[in-house]
Amino acid sequence: MLDHKPLILVTNDDGIHAPGIQALFAAMQEIGQAVMIAPEQDASASSHSLTMKRPLRVRQLTPEIHAIDGTPTDCVTVGIKKVLPRKPDLVVSGINPGPNLGDDINYSGTVAAAKEGTLLGVPSFAVSLVAHNGGDFFHAARFAAQLAAGILSSGLPRDTFFNVNVPDLPAAELRGARFTRQGRRLYDDAIKETFDPWGARHYWIGGGTPYWDEGPDTDAQAVLAGAISVTPLHIDLTNHEALARLRTEWPLGS
Repeated sequence: MLDHKPLILVTNDDGIHAPGIQALFAAMQEIGQAVMIAPEQDASASSHSLTMKRPLRVRQLTPEIHAIDGTPTDCVTVGIKKVLPRKPDLVVSGINPGPNLGDDINYSGTVAAAKEGTLLGVPSFAVSLVAHNGGDFFHAARFAAQLAAGILSSGLPRDTFFNVNVPDLPAAELRGARFTRQGRRLYDDAIKETFDPWGARHYWIGGGTPYWDEGPDTDAQAVLAGAISVTPLHIDLTNHEALARLRTEWPLGS
């Protein structure tokens, strides 16, 4: 690998052969030495899980592409610590074929991969295409390349990574990009009750009708307005405002 080029780890949660990661990988190859290290199979909604009860297998498909039979978090931690010749300059996760807005962030393997990169001290971001039933990854990949170049040039705030959501719209209809806050994206009727042929009850998690936080500066509202949402997320989950109040109002004793 060429040391003078930025080393970029590209991963996702949809698997090594997903069209989103192929588009992202091609875009990252234009600005640096991109190496794809991604799950061998679809690992969607795996959140920030690590595989700890069995060994992981890494398969090198080409000099720049590796598949791991694990989660997105596995791919980032094993990739950085064992596969890559040095610490990467950037971790980019995606392109997810569907939004990762509001509460989706808590379940998303796409976002978790960027979080893991940040935990390991590498500037990172996740990118998703707000589309259903496929979509065109071109504009999301182009924006990811622009954002990657900016991060490589200027860095990111400490312990912070970006969650990016790109509307699946023609270029003429995109309304720019906005820095946003994480909103709420909740679902009604997301658990389906079904029965097998013998009458045993089962539950299927997924789907449902989403409803949105209507705050004007949220990720969901930016996307609904046709803008690209860029949300800075922080590793520290502490509610510092509540902490200060609780220390005075709720003495826990010694």
